[in-house]
Amino acid sequence: MALGPKVWLWRWRRNPLKRRADRVEAWVVLGVGLLTVCAGMLAGTAVSRSVEDGLARERVEWRPLVARLAERAPGTASGNHDVSRAEQVWAEVVWTAADGSPHSGQVRVPAGSAAGSPVTVWTDSEGRQVTRPVTESQARVRAWLIGGVAAISAAAVPLLAGRAVRGRLERRRIDQWDAEWSRFGPMWGRTTG
Repeated sequence: MALGPKVWLWRWRRNPLKRRADRVEAWVVLGVGLLTVCAGMLAGTAVSRSVEDGLARERVEWRPLVARLAERAPGTASGNHDVSRAEQVWAEVVWTAADGSPHSGQVRVPAGSAAGSPVTVWTDSEGRQVTRPVTESQARVRAWLIGGVAAISAAAVPLLAGRAVRGRLERRRIDQWDAEWSRFGPMWGRTTG
């Protein structure tokens, strides 16, 4: 199949063979393009800012506290202080929140740690155990990634709707062409004489 040269803005040029459906499709393509870009940018920006603000709030509100092991950690203690993640075990720790209420939770500690050993835990403003907050650069990367996914998802909606409308227009054009062909096609076999 041979394709001719690409003509820029061919949908907008005057052409006596252009039908109403072709003009509608030109506007649909333009509208879908604008909606896709705008929806993607707005959703991506809004979600990215929301995620980054939420993570910044966590960095401000979450605080480290010193907790104590409630009992001896399972396993045997190793002699060196640089314990790998594989040599750490889950153990029960207890701490007192800023309001004086007692709390407990599970954290990873070196195997064989003695009961009462100090362990750092991160807590929210109500004293509940949380994970360590992400750094500013980690928050920025996470916000960009989540914002990018939101942008792609939001942009997909008008894009898919536009594809559906264009498919409907194409079916309508084919039906019109079939109707015209059935009307004029038989005339081609006639001879004048």
